[in-house]
Amino acid sequence: MSVDPMAYETQFFGFTPQTCMLRVYIAFQDYLFEVMLVVEGVMLKKLDGIPGCKISPSQIRKCTEKFLVFMKEHFDKLFAKMEEVLLQLVLNIPKNVLLPEDKVHEQYPYSKEEFQALQDELQQLQQQCKVEAAAGQALRAELEEQKPVRAELEKILKCFDDLENICREHGAVNFKESFALLRQNSKKLQDVLKDIEEKSKKMKQHDQLM
Repeated sequence: MSVDPMAYETQFFGFTPQTCMLRVYIAFQDYLFEVMLVVEGVMLKKLDGIPGCKISPSQIRKCTEKFLVFMKEHFDKLFAKMEEVLLQLVLNIPKNVLLPEDKVHEQYPYSKEEFQALQDELQQLQQQCKVEAAAGQALRAELEEQKPVRAELEKILKCFDDLENICREHGAVNFKESFALLRQNSKKLQDVLKDIEEKSKKMKQHDQLM
């Protein structure tokens, strides 16, 4: 059996030529076995009709097996020659023949070096695509994480807008002035709160002394 992979022939036929030859060999071999069994059956019937025949069925079987071995040896030799001829002349595509689906290679020929360069470039592009996809995924994750922060910022901006509106209602047009006014009022409130705490402490001390 040939060891040549015959890949181009496999592309054209849809099966490997070696597989085809193997199936033909098995079919011939099965047919040979069947013929020998038929011949053996005919011989047994003929001998059974001869009076005084001393040849037993086991002897017929031994003779049949020997003849089968002889036939198989000659068949293998003949089949090897037939296989060689079929693989070279029937199941073989000449080197100068190009299949229709491979015409593009004739129009755009590439050397092994050029093909390897294209393969390397393709791998680089695939790697870049993976990196871009990972970066996009990380960016989406970051945007998801920033959603709560954005919501809080929007709340703060709304507070500032509300504060500015309140200041305008009280006659402060400039937001900077309004903020300064707010700080002054806040400082006054802190002073009042501190004064209340000090008075509360004094009252507690006075109660304890009493």
